[in-house]
Amino acid sequence: MYKSLEQALLDLEKAGMLQRIHAEVNPHLEMAEIARENFRQGGPALLFEHVKGSRFRAACNIFGSDERFNFLFRDGFEQTKIAVQFKSNPVKFFKNALKRPTPSELLRLFKAAGAGIKSLPRRSGSIKDFEECHLSDLPQLVSWPLDGGAFITLPQVATRPSENASVMQTNVGMYRIQISGNEYVPNEESGLHYQIKRDIARHHQKALEEGRPLKVSIFIGGPPSHTFAAVMPMPENLSELLFAGMLGNRRFRYFEHDGYLVSSDADFCILGELEPGLKPEGPFGDHIGYYSGKHDFPCMRVQKVLCKKNAIFPFTVVGRPPQEDTLFGKFIHEITKPMVPASLPGVYGIHAVDDAGVHPLCLALGSEAFQPYVSPEEREPMELLKTANALLGFNQASLTKYLLIAAKEDDAGISADTKAVANKTAASLDVNNIPAFFGHVLERVHFDRDLHFQTATTIDTLDYTGTSLNHGSKVVIAAAGAKIRELRNNPSDLETLTLPQGFKNATIVMPGVFMIDGPAILENNEKSATLEQLKNTLAHWEFRENYPWISIIDEDARNACNGANNILSDFLWLTFTRSDPAQDIYGLDEVVENKHWKCKAPLIIDARIKPHHQKQLTVPAEITDKAKKILKDAGVL
Repeated sequence: MYKSLEQALLDLEKAGMLQRIHAEVNPHLEMAEIARENFRQGGPALLFEHVKGSRFRAACNIFGSDERFNFLFRDGFEQTKIAVQFKSNPVKFFKNALKRPTPSELLRLFKAAGAGIKSLPRRSGSIKDFEECHLSDLPQLVSWPLDGGAFITLPQVATRPSENASVMQTNVGMYRIQISGNEYVPNEESGLHYQIKRDIARHHQKALEEGRPLKVSIFIGGPPSHTFAAVMPMPENLSELLFAGMLGNRRFRYFEHDGYLVSSDADFCILGELEPGLKPEGPFGDHIGYYSGKHDFPCMRVQKVLCKKNAIFPFTVVGRPPQEDTLFGKFIHEITKPMVPASLPGVYGIHAVDDAGVHPLCLALGSEAFQPYVSPEEREPMELLKTANALLGFNQASLTKYLLIAAKEDDAGISADTKAVANKTAASLDVNNIPAFFGHVLERVHFDRDLHFQTATTIDTLDYTGTSLNHGSKVVIAAAGAKIRELRNNPSDLETLTLPQGFKNATIVMPGVFMIDGPAILENNEKSATLEQLKNTLAHWEFRENYPWISIIDEDARNACNGANNILSDFLWLTFTRSDPAQDIYGLDEVVENKHWKCKAPLIIDARIKPHHQKQLTVPAEITDKAKKILKDAGVL
């Protein structure tokens, strides 16, 4: 039950999970690289006591390990999971709870029942608890060399649908805030970058329709539960403030000032208005591992910047996964797991793959019971397609670019008896076991039937593989029924493949899958000739059915993978962050029949960098060397 960020950090320090950095650090590139290097090494949370150009301290890697996450939320995590379980299926919850519960289970039940009431936001505090400062007083965090300015990377952005809306109608999200650079008037304006399908858009649209500015409150710091609540994908009718109180085991404290909501426990509060005009925001080194470009986004006119006397500026750094935000995703999944079958009947598992950048790749386990009377040999994706459409319309899963979905009835760990299958979820087919899941799908997929494209649709704002910002394509690869091919995993097989000029270094990633280096794509994006040569070669290869997935990557791609040194991780990142399904999926004997694209094995994914893609994130070697030295001198590494 933390009242402030500092109290939480002191608790981490007492437990040996935080270390102070006494040396002065530069927020321009240096501080971010220290955070990244510390995370790579599995280091502790860090508290920077001297930030160049700012009177405020800064903290990072607060949530960067399972141990710290469980420690910080030890008082509220379990009751939050129970409350989510109750909300997902109240009838089942009480049925299980009433089956001769033990005293400890009864205690958990009563605690969960009271958690919601005890978590209601509480009016407390006043403007007198804060001092005024300016945006330029904050640590000017620039994480990557081409970033357009300084950014706030752990903001809690609070908005309401109307100026007289109740506090329980507040939406709190985490959208990056640019506080310097570009055309922003220093200390008077900031950029607010929110992606598509975010709740803040509803509030902004309503304000525009009513001809009024949208009042925005940006909180930084405060109890750790407030930060985590800002990244939680909450239902529209459930405020993140309630979740913050439940997880932190302490009610969210707030007061009103000039029509703005102010968090009484925050370290900083930035109050401002979104007006109709837009201004260029970015570039910014993003969590997929590339820059997002400079685009017009809402500009906030800053009215007031508030800070506590001894405020601490928390920050995170994103880039190619895994990073600290990977842990956010892991614990979000753990909390919301019971909500999936309640919100999406027929979905028995879902995995938005972090190594692939989250939205580019999703693995899902569904059911194929539309025709329970057919044999496995006759089974084909039918119900799976209905489930896939539901997934692509559900919350943030709607941003999925590649969706691989399989039927639990085909799991080798499940009895072949039809009745047993109908009432049993998958025993061994696990969406979190990526090689096994890929293998299961590739053994069964019919490339002339089971690929379903959306060729002109919305995609993640941060994904630049499509045709323009927010525009691209998706593909569903569904697999149900008996195996139709055997996958191989023998490097000597590749020695029998004579590659055309420009292609080399074929490397098996997992059974049935290999990567191959291809010639660089030129500015005119010409690639058809070389791909035709490759397809002609593959058409006569005796093992083409045994390796039904081939990813083409750039020659130097593996050497530029930020030291990941993990072929599966490299495959996931390179394949799914560098390809657009409609533009970059190929196969043998491609044909469109009744508007349906089909081919023969193998499927070829062109994952080379294209001229319209954004640059990969890199940092100068001297910055990395300086970061390592500061960590070593501080006794962290």
